[in-house]
Amino acid sequence: MQKLQVDILGLSTSPHTNGAYALILYEVEGKRKLPIIIGGFEAQAIALKLENIKPPRPFTHDLFKQIADAFSLHVNEVFIDELHNETFYAKIICEMRGVVHEIDARPSDAIAIAVRFNAPIFVSEEIMNEAGILEEQQKEEEEPLIAAEEYPEKPEERPSTSVESLRAELSRKLEDAINREDYEEAARIRDELSRLRDDSRG
Repeated sequence: MQKLQVDILGLSTSPHTNGAYALILYEVEGKRKLPIIIGGFEAQAIALKLENIKPPRPFTHDLFKQIADAFSLHVNEVFIDELHNETFYAKIICEMRGVVHEIDARPSDAIAIAVRFNAPIFVSEEIMNEAGILEEQQKEEEEPLIAAEEYPEKPEERPSTSVESLRAELSRKLEDAINREDYEEAARIRDELSRLRDDSRG
């Protein structure tokens, strides 16, 4: 079974996901992208780690990393290898004392663990052929994590405040959300900060 390496493009909401998130993976040596619907908790766990935001108390995936480190268990890679009835299946390939183990997992949990070990993520070519989409298709289906009416997309459309002061205010709200352990709100604010950085570069 041929494996294609993928990386995380981002997370987005969708009108079809009923409060869940779409995790978008992209083909490292190709042009296709693979959306996978995941739960809010797993989306927060992935997003916070990608942004290097440390919660006051460890998430389940952080706890797994600490236990794995204590017992010298290393995650070599994550492989999304099956798709049945619109459900993805994955394996965590790990190694302990020279012995390699394959552990079944949901892709969301597997990827949340992979980002904590800096482990590569792979998808079978068959899955990419079946469920992969081109960038043009993806743009039509995605929505921003924060609604446009709450924070307009373009900096010049934002309510009477500079981009710098808005960034400072969002950073303050992000820290407050983390202290309150409101990780869903923290993930939303993090995404808006990322979009502000992209706007300023453009």
